[in-house]
Amino acid sequence: MGLHAAPELHELQRLIEEGRPHLGSHRLCEVSAGGDPLPVWGLTLGSDAPDAPAVGFFGGVHGLERIGAEVVLAYLRHLVARLAWDEHLHRLLEGLRLVFMPVVNPGGLVLGTRANPQGVDLMRNSPVESRERVPMLLGGQRHSAALPWYRGPQGEPMQPESTAMCAFVEQELWGRPFAMALDCHSGFGLRDRLWFPHAHSPQPMQHLAELHALGAIFNSCHPHHRYVLEPQSRQYLTHGDLWDHLYLGACAQHPQQVFLPLTLELGSWLWVKKNPRQLFTRHGIFNPLIEHRQQRVLREHTPLLDFIVRAAASHARWLPSGAKREQHHAQAMARWWVGA
Repeated sequence: MGLHAAPELHELQRLIEEGRPHLGSHRLCEVSAGGDPLPVWGLTLGSDAPDAPAVGFFGGVHGLERIGAEVVLAYLRHLVARLAWDEHLHRLLEGLRLVFMPVVNPGGLVLGTRANPQGVDLMRNSPVESRERVPMLLGGQRHSAALPWYRGPQGEPMQPESTAMCAFVEQELWGRPFAMALDCHSGFGLRDRLWFPHAHSPQPMQHLAELHALGAIFNSCHPHHRYVLEPQSRQYLTHGDLWDHLYLGACAQHPQQVFLPLTLELGSWLWVKKNPRQLFTRHGIFNPLIEHRQQRVLREHTPLLDFIVRAAASHARWLPSGAKREQHHAQAMARWWVGA
């Protein structure tokens, strides 16, 4: 059932084989979706040095949003192909760690559901609780797995997929001088958005200045991009966000580290606007169903992922400090809080 029902899992297996010996593969856990066990893979590439900067790419947290997994797989395919001939890439990887979880929720991918096979929305599954009022259902609920955005039973451990992802991030991204993460999703609005913490609180994140500086160099390199960079709280608040959980944990346990997690939220409403018939299929609400649109999506986000890799490798050249850091913090506050 698994590989035939989800070609993304077949592609992942192929890339694991093609990437050896450079690409390390780790079975983080296994889940079942009514057939054979499905592995949850974590992949590693590049430097083993514990002080090397690192970037993590994640997709398929919501099984219905296949395009998120496909964006990560497309970039991984791009890197694996270059490993055969690109000397510059090999030199870059000597001082940089890259990690991948292209399909965090393989059971949901096979079943075609947002949640995992137990009906739990993994992006509402962490123990983080918002002290603010969150939108009904959308903000996370514990009433029933039959309703969307189910967080899981109160007091129970996180789901195996959530636990595996958090453990992988803690092992590979925490404790380094600098690390970033990009988690690819779809299903919000007409624009592609880059969200950063917090999702549980309207209060600014600790590394707001660094995030604003990152946005500034991205704007200077890609002045015609169409991404909206903003805190997730500008749109809605939620309980249980995994990246809030991981960001707060990194700040508490590694206060000297700069850890910048981002969520790429692809604007799937644009695909529906161009092809209204997609409204009549569950996958069509969250994914481009026409082949040339899917190919365009996979092409157009490679520059963003490549920028993140290069920005992490060169973080010492652009991270603000002293008065410049204060200036970036003030500009960010004016842009996303006071001005808003």
